[in-house]
Amino acid sequence: MRYELTIEPKPGYLHIIVTGDNTRENVARYMEEVVRACTLRRCFRVLVEERLDGPRLGTLDVFELVSTGASRFLRTLTAMAFVDANAHNQEMMQFAENVAVNRAFPVRVFPTVLAAERWLQAEQQQSISPGAAAALAPGEGKDGVKHRR
Repeated sequence: MRYELTIEPKPGYLHIIVTGDNTRENVARYMEEVVRACTLRRCFRVLVEERLDGPRLGTLDVFELVSTGASRFLRTLTAMAFVDANAHNQEMMQFAENVAVNRAFPVRVFPTVLAAERWLQAEQQQSISPGAAAALAPGEGKDGVKHRR
């Protein structure tokens, strides 16, 4: 029962790759580490690329892990993109997303890392509301930094 996290900072989010054995215990522990890594880096948008080996978890395990995690980490992350690279189909992942979203946890599942990256980038661009953008001083960009012209 081992796993390893690789954390790669990207513009606007962390890309975390998890490898190892696919067990309920490992999933619970690595999710704790994901949230801790985001909190320590003050980066609350994350792409989790799960590459765990072994049989996929069952429906009850997925439900309990997602329900517990969604409640525990609610208001900690603002966006999570999730890719299970070893999933044979997306049905269980879609189920997990539905459980999390029904508990107000901001997660989307994707079949590929590229699709997840595109969503995170688009989501980041949409995260500044029109009212907040209008409140920026003239000559300032979305990042609040003055740009010379």
